[in-house]
Amino acid sequence: MKIWGIVGWKNSGKTGLMERLVAEFTARGLTVSTVKHAHHAFDVDQPGKDSYRHREAGAQEVLLTSGRRWALMHELRGAKEPGLEEFLARLSPVDLVLVEGFKSESHPKLEAHRSATGQALIAPGDSTIRAVASDTRSGTPDRPVFDLNDTAAIADFIAAELGL
Repeated sequence: MKIWGIVGWKNSGKTGLMERLVAEFTARGLTVSTVKHAHHAFDVDQPGKDSYRHREAGAQEVLLTSGRRWALMHELRGAKEPGLEEFLARLSPVDLVLVEGFKSESHPKLEAHRSATGQALIAPGDSTIRAVASDTRSGTPDRPVFDLNDTAAIADFIAAELGL
């Protein structure tokens, strides 16, 4: 599987870009999966539901299944968060895995950037960031800068970099 990451500060456009890239690559006939890293506490379950009650009772893993989908919830219960490689190993094979977040991992990435965030670019200090997608033309002189909304051009760049 080919791996490509999207990184950036909060409200930089990462999720919207991820959504558009998934749609673009699937329209091109590729199979795509995503991995999203959340820096805060999150819950995909709902209080009161049976699966939530199982986790609250202490289950290490809860596999929720139906005729339409299944989801595996794993509680770390104080254990260290696994690295990206361990999560990727759990995925079924696809042509492309798009990863949102995981800034410190070594896979190739594109930085999403919006000037309104007031944040400086991450790219100048990170050689794994191969390009920037921004709402301004400022960037790093040694890397391509794309319009944040030019999904086709960004997808073309990623496809060329990964040999897709």
